[in-house]
Amino acid sequence: MAGVKDDGVGHAGMRRRRPSQQTDDLLDDTLTHTPPDATLPSDAHAPRRTASDPQAPVTSASSAGDEASVARSPSAPKPGGRVRFSEDVARFTPAIPESPALDPREPEGSKAGPAGIISSQPRTFAPLSLDTPTNVDVSLIGGPLDDSPTSAYTPFSPKTKSNERTWRRLLPSKTGLRHEATGDYGAVMELQAAGPSKSTVSRSPPSNGREQGRKKLGDTVISIAAAPDEEPASLPHRLPTSPPRRGAFVHGNVTAPRLASIFRASLNSLQQKVRGISEPRVTDGGRQIDLDVLRTVPLLDVRCQREYATNAIRSSRYTPWNFLPRQLFAQFSKVANFYFLCVSILQMIPTLSTTGTYTTIIPLMFFVSISMAKEGYEDLRRYRLDKVENNKDTLVLRASRPISAIGEASDEAVGAEPAGPTMGGPPQWTSVKWSEVQVGDVVCLLRDQAVPADLVLLHAQGPNGVAYVETTALDGETNLKSKRAIPVLAMSCADTERISQCRARFAVEDPNLDLYSFEGKVGVAGETHALTNNEILYRGSVLRNTIEAYGLVVNAGEECKIRMNATKNPRIKAPSLQTRVNQIVVLIVLFVLALAIFNTAAYFVWFRRTEFRSWYLAHATVPFFPIFASFIILFNTMIPLSLYVSLEIIKLAQVFLMMDIDMYDAASDTPMEPRTSTINEELGQVSYIFSDKTGTLTNNSMRFRKLSVAGTAWLHDVDLKQEAAARAGLDAMQRDGCKGKQAASPSRKAPGRDEPQGPTDVSRRSSTMSRWKSTAIPSRSQPELDTEQLLDSLQRHPQSAFAHTTRFLLLAMALCHTCLPERRDDGEIAFQATSPDELALVQAARELGYMMVDRQAGTITLKTGTASPNGEPQLELYQILDVIEFSSQRKRMSVVVRFPNQQICLISKGADSTLMHLLRAATLARDKAVEVERRANRRKGMEAQEAIRRNSEIEPRESLTLSRHSIGGISRRSTNVTRLRSIRDGVDSWLTSREHDVDFSSVGDDAIYESPRASTHLESRPSLGSVDWTASRGRTSSDDALHRDAMLDEHLVFERCFQHINDFATEGLRTLLYGYRYLSEGEYNTWRKVYLEATTSLVDRQAAMERAGAMIEHDLELAGATAIEDRLQEGVPEAIDKLRRAGIKIWMLTGDKRETAINVGHSCRLIKDYSSVTVLDHEGGHLEKLIAASLLDINGGNVAHAVVVVDGQTLTVIQEHGPLMSLFVDLAVQADSVICCRASPSQKASLIKVIRKTVSHSVTLAIGDGANDIAMIQEAHVGIGITGKEGLQAARISDYSIAQFRFLLKLLLVHGRWNYIRTCKYTLATFWKEMLFYLTQALYQRWNGYTGTSLYESWTLTMFNTLFTSLPVLAIGIFEQDLLPSTLLAVPELYARGRLSEAFNLRVYLSWVFMAVTEAILIFFLMLILYGLPLSGRDTDVYAIGLAVYTSCVVVIATKILFIETHHKSFVVGLAFLLSIGGWFLWNIILSGLYRNSTIYDVRGGILHRFGNDPSWWLVIIFIILACVIYELGVQSVRSAWSPSDVIIFQEYEHDAALRKRFDAASMSELHNSRAFTRESSASSDWKSLKKSEMQDLLDKSRNEEEGR
Repeated sequence: MAGVKDDGVGHAGMRRRRPSQQTDDLLDDTLTHTPPDATLPSDAHAPRRTASDPQAPVTSASSAGDEASVARSPSAPKPGGRVRFSEDVARFTPAIPESPALDPREPEGSKAGPAGIISSQPRTFAPLSLDTPTNVDVSLIGGPLDDSPTSAYTPFSPKTKSNERTWRRLLPSKTGLRHEATGDYGAVMELQAAGPSKSTVSRSPPSNGREQGRKKLGDTVISIAAAPDEEPASLPHRLPTSPPRRGAFVHGNVTAPRLASIFRASLNSLQQKVRGISEPRVTDGGRQIDLDVLRTVPLLDVRCQREYATNAIRSSRYTPWNFLPRQLFAQFSKVANFYFLCVSILQMIPTLSTTGTYTTIIPLMFFVSISMAKEGYEDLRRYRLDKVENNKDTLVLRASRPISAIGEASDEAVGAEPAGPTMGGPPQWTSVKWSEVQVGDVVCLLRDQAVPADLVLLHAQGPNGVAYVETTALDGETNLKSKRAIPVLAMSCADTERISQCRARFAVEDPNLDLYSFEGKVGVAGETHALTNNEILYRGSVLRNTIEAYGLVVNAGEECKIRMNATKNPRIKAPSLQTRVNQIVVLIVLFVLALAIFNTAAYFVWFRRTEFRSWYLAHATVPFFPIFASFIILFNTMIPLSLYVSLEIIKLAQVFLMMDIDMYDAASDTPMEPRTSTINEELGQVSYIFSDKTGTLTNNSMRFRKLSVAGTAWLHDVDLKQEAAARAGLDAMQRDGCKGKQAASPSRKAPGRDEPQGPTDVSRRSSTMSRWKSTAIPSRSQPELDTEQLLDSLQRHPQSAFAHTTRFLLLAMALCHTCLPERRDDGEIAFQATSPDELALVQAARELGYMMVDRQAGTITLKTGTASPNGEPQLELYQILDVIEFSSQRKRMSVVVRFPNQQICLISKGADSTLMHLLRAATLARDKAVEVERRANRRKGMEAQEAIRRNSEIEPRESLTLSRHSIGGISRRSTNVTRLRSIRDGVDSWLTSREHDVDFSSVGDDAIYESPRASTHLESRPSLGSVDWTASRGRTSSDDALHRDAMLDEHLVFERCFQHINDFATEGLRTLLYGYRYLSEGEYNTWRKVYLEATTSLVDRQAAMERAGAMIEHDLELAGATAIEDRLQEGVPEAIDKLRRAGIKIWMLTGDKRETAINVGHSCRLIKDYSSVTVLDHEGGHLEKLIAASLLDINGGNVAHAVVVVDGQTLTVIQEHGPLMSLFVDLAVQADSVICCRASPSQKASLIKVIRKTVSHSVTLAIGDGANDIAMIQEAHVGIGITGKEGLQAARISDYSIAQFRFLLKLLLVHGRWNYIRTCKYTLATFWKEMLFYLTQALYQRWNGYTGTSLYESWTLTMFNTLFTSLPVLAIGIFEQDLLPSTLLAVPELYARGRLSEAFNLRVYLSWVFMAVTEAILIFFLMLILYGLPLSGRDTDVYAIGLAVYTSCVVVIATKILFIETHHKSFVVGLAFLLSIGGWFLWNIILSGLYRNSTIYDVRGGILHRFGNDPSWWLVIIFIILACVIYELGVQSVRSAWSPSDVIIFQEYEHDAALRKRFDAASMSELHNSRAFTRESSASSDWKSLKKSEMQDLLDKSRNEEEGR
């Protein structure tokens, strides 16, 4: 047995006296190979304690002097922490030979003990055990953990020694054993002698008020306590304060790698402090919380001896003390700002600058301050939104009148009742702010209230004490979760008085990220009970269907699990375009340096050739560095100082232009709201969209849509008819001008709320027929009849087999559920359900004639309507004998019901894949299902081939496939009409082919690949679809045949039913299969005994209940199938189609179940009917092979549309294996869509981070509406928040917030693309004008001896960017629109320009640089040749030439930017041009009259009286401007003729009115609110009329030609 004692100070190593390497190796060898029966010498010291303190720790063998120094006395420091290993093992006494060589530096008489134990006596050793139990935590010695009984990885085994796993590895010098409470190397340890076998080593009491932590690993007990404050002074040698490497002990120094690691750790700690990151430390026993409502002193967190975290949350990125350093780092990470900082430092050095001392640093600080103020303001808005949530109210039970202070918390174990409170006064429910809620508070939740913190449920006022919680904001699941308090705790906390008297202690886990598990225990009434997720209410959830619930706060604020999943330190988002701009700035800096070096070298050449020989330039030589620095300062403004600030101004103006009425949601009165302007252009470069499901794609509502019964399918569209009638009535009222005047009488109740509905009710409410369209396949026809006609048929044939089968299915829908009816104040009956699917089924049953009006313990009362045999409503009482609940393993639910006629019936509903095996005709069901699937696969295969063929036609450029031959042909009046018509037809067919996906389902039943989908006809009989269901409701032969022969052919019924299920699933509906079986009394009673035993079992109760349920769920009869629609938000499928056409890949990340996610994927068209779906499941194994096979199929071009489905647990397995993760990322990147289900918030963020860092030049966008989406919104380049039903958590921290997913279309395709184009053109134009202007300065140096003399007057030079050329670049950066919104929405492929970074890259920049260089040469030399060199006696001084060049540059810059590069011409363009040119000439007039210093530049009177009166000066300027403009237009024309871009093509298309109307028609749904579109609201009809007129023209022309012949 070996004990380890921790009694060091601070970061301590071991106390040892330089043991030699040879001694350690000899010791290791001896300990390893000594036989078990070996013994130590008889004088070996045994462990002993001091007589005065029986609890004193065991000490090592040492001299009397050392013993006296180490012994613990009352006056000595308190005993420090120790780590003891106590096992029941055999003892031995190894014989240790003398070491032949010891360290000469070791003091005389002192020798190293085993593994460095200090000893001043002769080398004797305490007994050490030979074998270590296998359950010792081998991580302490750096080896793997082996739980096998015969583990070879023991410290003394030869294999362990060969891997250097010896007892020396247990020391801190090799293992780096950390103090569990502090996380640092704060323990001084010694090996101690072991006590006898089975002995117990006493634990020292805690010191310094610090609580001890405990660990237990099997039979090994480890006790850790704090180190003492001082180390005994008798120790002759101290080691470094942190555990060094082995060489540090031998050579007495710390190596360089160790110093580097210390430096990195210190730097990381400093960064965490600056960023405000505080990682919670983990304790062994977790949190200890007493239930004490009379407490007035906040609980202390034993991890840091401070109060627990407050319940306030913070989504803002900065704090008052870290804002400045983080922003300074962010601002000067921009290369231009850093460059100007360096230039300003040079400029402030005396005698170097010719342009002033502070002319750079002051503007730089001003511009940087503006940018920082903007960031601060945006973060202040986030802070204010945080305050809204922090200031919400909740009820907390607190003492009303404190009479004394509460005592210190006792150190009792969990399960013991704590001491009684010392508070008086009755506790009362007090309304407090969320931010004031503390750990240990008891909170009262009312119905529909949000949970303010993580709570342990104490009591719930509901049926059976169950609280129902909606966790949509946490995990995306729409089903309500049932939470139940521990029974003894629920009884003890039933009311306020009992809560105040209850004595309970909770031990719960430390805060962590895992939303799907919880560990803890509670001690109450002398008993200890486990706490799991079933008793925990997490922050972000909402209490539903429960009157009231009490809970104890265990995690608050940022330590709540939902907040732990959020990004603690959201990165400062910077646009990816800024990276490219920084690269260009670096190139310009290098160019400036090269230009300065060239001019400096040229100066010295000129010095030798000219200056040296010129007597008037004697003693004027300038050294290298001053002349070099002066050139750098001269050319430094090639990078404009206001580059980033002007860009911020442009982005701020873009934000106001983005507030579009088309992105306004009238239903919720919510506009689009930008919360940042920094990343506007990122909206035009998105390549990946990561979307939440619930509340983002779906509408959080389920609707019963179809049913299949007796081989016939029926459509249930009552809700759609009601909505259509409401819209029609509203439109009619608006047309008649009587809005609000014909309101319904208050006394008239809406039908269908408290009475079962029939066909007459439905038809009376709506005269507007609204046929449902599948969102997954909108082109597919819906041949089913509606349920109104079904009810009418049942009334006319109440006794037929079909009527009995149909009524039984409706009865099963009304009975097989767990919903509760609730009568509201207005008398209407509403249903409370744990699942929205069940709610939809119960509501549908009510609408179809079976309404549940009451549910008591064991009974359900139904009111049957017109679906009953006699057609009259009546009340029926059904006894619910047993409920076998749904589980993820069973995938079905069953109820045992006693009918009013005393028959016992089992009714089951579940997934068709599960329930079909439980049918009586299971073999027939499987055969028919396989046959249906085979036909469907054949059809899907042909659709996939057609889709592959279409995809193969797309150009590799991933843009458009339109022919280029039409350029320039539309706008000419002389264009041939036939050619114009062919262009229109080509554009129309091209758009049509992309607007409609491949669908072969509309082909007739004869096709071999077509499934027999005719829903309501029987074989060889007329279709019910041909029946004339008119108002007369007359009988037909087909109707009679249906009721006579519907159930005779079982094979046909099964085939039709499974065909319907397949069709329903393809349409994105969630299907359920119903079965039933009648039971005899004896069979039921026998099974009942087994089921009762299972429900009361104390071991594996859930599995026992499932086995008991399976005993009765067999030989079922087929009742029918139902289909439920998870309603999507308006326009979601169309938006996804257009975003996919834009080249954007869409991922759906949800916490919901896999089946639900796949169904929603079908309905929103993430999964197409012909998609190849790869489901990755770790339980199935072979993940690597499956991923590799899918990659081969995709790369081989054999997959038309690939979709990957992965769940959270599988993703965790994948992330733990590096090669597998790389393979998965490759598959995910190449797939068309990815669906990740059961994903935690942190997993969502990690996926986005992987894509963001793996896929180069990709821009990611995350969109969600719940608190579980915060992490991914913060991680993505662009975060979009949906202001939906889940609250404003996501919208509050997002970059932009919208109300509907469909608004992404205009936000990205229009505004995002415009912002990208604007920003790119602004940046290019800025760099171009700077290069153009300052290259003339460089060219002028040849004529001034390379002395750095400026061509321009200094004041005029300073105002170049501020006054004369700022408006053109600002105008193009704010107001440019290269294409119309209707064109961009109709042709999403145009979005590729931003996604592929085509508007700003190195090639585009170099083309602009080429134009700038050539135009600078053109301007300077034309001025020099035409005006400067001829000797005509006119004024040709430097000011006249410079002013002419300056004027030419200003006019050329304004003309090119505002008239050549700007496509959207408006009054703003003309105004900017007039202000720029007019302002330039006004400046010169004012300067000419006011200028005083004319030493170098003769400014005064120049333009007014000297060269300004010379016509040749003006003619030269005009000639230069014309030359540059002609050159620009020529280059543009050649470029458009030889390689026209898609933008140029569609700009030409927009000139044609017919094509513009076609684009308007294709974008009608996205532009329905805008004023510009309302003027052309009939665009679709106009396009159709145009096509008809063209066809008529062709017919007339051909008729005229025939008549002419």
